[in-house]
Amino acid sequence: MRVAIIGQQDFGKATLEAFLRRGDTVAAVFCAPEKGRPDPLRLAGEAAGVPTHQFPKLSDPAAQEALRAANADIGIMAYVTQFVPQDFCNIPTFGTIQFHPSLLPLHRGASSMSWSIIVGRTETGFSIFRPTDGLDEGPVIKTYTVPIEPEDTLGSLYFGKIFPMGVAGLQEVADMVVRGTAPAIAQYEPDAGYEGIIREAESQVHWASHVDLTYNLIRGCNPAPGAWTTLNGKKLFLFECRKRIARTFSEVKGKKIGQVVAIDGNGVSIHGQGGFIEVQRVRWEDGKKIAAAEAGLEVGAMLGG
Repeated sequence: MRVAIIGQQDFGKATLEAFLRRGDTVAAVFCAPEKGRPDPLRLAGEAAGVPTHQFPKLSDPAAQEALRAANADIGIMAYVTQFVPQDFCNIPTFGTIQFHPSLLPLHRGASSMSWSIIVGRTETGFSIFRPTDGLDEGPVIKTYTVPIEPEDTLGSLYFGKIFPMGVAGLQEVADMVVRGTAPAIAQYEPDAGYEGIIREAESQVHWASHVDLTYNLIRGCNPAPGAWTTLNGKKLFLFECRKRIARTFSEVKGKKIGQVVAIDGNGVSIHGQGGFIEVQRVRWEDGKKIAAAEAGLEVGAMLGG
């Protein structure tokens, strides 16, 4: 089949390469203009000799003309941050499909994987659906479920599970669409949920929260944007960690919420409501990730003040 890839970054690149590997024709690539480092999808598209476009807006008539010129059977939206209007999606012969890393209608929005960890879910997955002008609101073709293990972080959930399955899932669903065997199941709106992007306010650790909540927050923000606390007004980002529930009053007697209570070769232990967060890796706001025990913290230090 002839496909047009609309996306960016490593997921878009992997999707491009997967379709090329199995002998499909990638007729065009559309990715967002770069604001920093080169986009891996753009580089891969150009290296493969595929017409590669970076329109600031896909509503631009020139963008739509470029997609028409590709004569694609199907459009594949693989990690898209630009708004993609319906008129653009409808140009390929069989329309367009989109990947979203949640079990829609749960967790619509750009930080869906983070929120699934933060709220304590034990499973999530991804959906492939027909995009509409509503954000992640179109009819679903197929969903794929993966477990969220107690130790999973955003990084392990995405790169270890959802990323490779998602690329394969897009190929499977593209075949279904072109064969005419793809369902289109309206999302059940009473179960729908939308959350915004995880930014500074959402990623701040509040030590008075139960350690279950703090542990989930740190995992859901690892590796990015990083859950953070402060010491003497300076931000400290927390990454790999474990939690330990307090079983008796004697374990927490005399300890303050947010206090560093132990430092050893395993990391730094911080008292939170209901137990302790044992952090192995951290990063000061102006530095690189280091072992928590090497961060210069001292027993008795109060975090978050």
